[in-house]
Amino acid sequence: PEAREITARLYAGEPKIRLAQEVLLGIGGMRALAAMDIFPSICHMNEGHSAFSALERLAQFRERYHLDLKTALQIIPRCTVFTTHTPVAAGHDSFPADLVKPFIRPLQERLGVSEKEILSWGQSSGSDKDAPFSMFILGLRMSQYCNGVSRLHGRTARKMWAHIWPGRPEDEIPITHVTNGMHVSTFISPEIWPLFERHLGPEWYMSSRRQENISRIDEIYDEELWRAHEMSRTRLIRICRYLLKQQYQRRNAPKSVIDRIETVLDPEILTIAFARRFASYKRAHLLLQDPERLANILNNQTRPVQIIFAGMAHPLDNDGKQIIKRLIEFVHRPEIRQRAVFIEGYDMALARSLVQGADVWLNTPRRPFEACGTSGMKAAINGVLNVSILDGWWCEGYSEERGWRIGGGEEYVDYAYQDATESQALYNVLENEVIPCFYEEPEGELPKRWIQMMKASMKMAMENFCSLRMLAEYEQRFYAPIIQRLKTLLKKNGLEASNLALQEKRLHDLWKDIRIGLPVQAGKGPFRVGETFEVTVEVGLGELNPEEVCVELYNGQMRSVDALQDIHTIPMAVIESLGNGNYRYGCQVPCRLSGRYGFTVRTMPAGDDYLKYSPRLITWS
Repeated sequence: PEAREITARLYAGEPKIRLAQEVLLGIGGMRALAAMDIFPSICHMNEGHSAFSALERLAQFRERYHLDLKTALQIIPRCTVFTTHTPVAAGHDSFPADLVKPFIRPLQERLGVSEKEILSWGQSSGSDKDAPFSMFILGLRMSQYCNGVSRLHGRTARKMWAHIWPGRPEDEIPITHVTNGMHVSTFISPEIWPLFERHLGPEWYMSSRRQENISRIDEIYDEELWRAHEMSRTRLIRICRYLLKQQYQRRNAPKSVIDRIETVLDPEILTIAFARRFASYKRAHLLLQDPERLANILNNQTRPVQIIFAGMAHPLDNDGKQIIKRLIEFVHRPEIRQRAVFIEGYDMALARSLVQGADVWLNTPRRPFEACGTSGMKAAINGVLNVSILDGWWCEGYSEERGWRIGGGEEYVDYAYQDATESQALYNVLENEVIPCFYEEPEGELPKRWIQMMKASMKMAMENFCSLRMLAEYEQRFYAPIIQRLKTLLKKNGLEASNLALQEKRLHDLWKDIRIGLPVQAGKGPFRVGETFEVTVEVGLGELNPEEVCVELYNGQMRSVDALQDIHTIPMAVIESLGNGNYRYGCQVPCRLSGRYGFTVRTMPAGDDYLKYSPRLITWS
């Protein structure tokens, strides 16, 4: 019975229960696979919650392939992928060291390592032995391949975790991105599905990324697509009324109130959906910054609008609960209740109906805190147009031919000012662009420009934001190279991995002796575009050999006295041995563009990317 409490609640607030859940997921998950005689070549960890799986895999690899720990530590990161979804440092779990110790003690003997060393794998570099144990840092250290889930999120993650790689330029932090994708056939509406079958082929979802399939979306007749979408909208309204009736019946509302629900919402007018987890950074309250202006938008007699809110807050998120309270108070206003509703019990079925039946999918996160936001992709594949802050996936998906942006991608320090500014931008976009586009044709006529935007949105989602694209990217960039690398590392009882372990130790022992002099430019300049000039520098490697390091010229346009932009790196080669471990390196620098340029020199380890980007193994001139 005590063990059952571990998984009784998904979002456990007590740290000990939360930690036990993550031990069960990571260590227990790998042991469950082993019990079924399944030993994965690749482990793809989804956020730090599963990072303990790396410790169990270390033990399994040691036992299965008869490896020492140092050798196994070279293999596990090179066959592990780590995906982060959370662009807020506070959203990553960390635990007091004393809380973690009882959970890792059973692994000490299997790993042949001290409790202190295991703890250090999840602690920031240079911290003391009692520093918090970060699941994210553990996952990061046990993975060569780390990615965020959109281009902007990758940038945000590099900035957030740059301290793990001191001395490394932010744009070189080894965290890349693979933008999420949605499973098209799960979310496509039953009204759109037969159109795709007829125009794209009966098994369109198996080859949806083919250009010939995507281009055929343009061949769908405008009237055919619009009627299908109108049926989806009507179905959504019917579902919302049914769910609203259930809500009021649970509260024992009077029959007159329940009967009135049959007239709530209109299947013929512009319908906006806002549905998601009500975290404070998602800013569901942005629409309520000026409630009177919003009321005027909703109750416009010639161009009416309605909005459907749905979602729930984390049980411990009081700010999210307060936002829901404000929304419910607004939708219960007498002049609003026919045009705005809040649907309780948000689940997958309701989510599908919303992304299929709305006209507009509204998204108002506080940039850059939306890691990706796949609900907008699910809406887009159904021809629902996005109106969103430029955050997450919409930075890559936005084009004026297929949706609208709120603002221009600005990031603010003053959140109150940001909310005031962006709420006005939202109202302006709705009043001046979205609503006129929907209603620009006379009544009874097809909204041709809107339909063209629907088709553009569907093509964009099918080509760039489907799970087929996402999986292909993971396979090509991570999984396939890992499989080939793992075969090499395990040959001859892990000989190469053992050599890598020795090399890494040698580098860490001797790196402190590296010295780089001031780089010397041949010729005073100025130089013309197209010319080249030589740069030389003296580098002291101590006991290291030139083959063990990579010396590079790091150059770019001067942004300020000590900052460069538009960076290029040029490998430097030994042109003279000066004795006693000292060498003169040189390279030719091409003058590509006009302007003021600067350069410096750095040294990093030679070898594969995991070794090259080892934390602290970088020295600058």
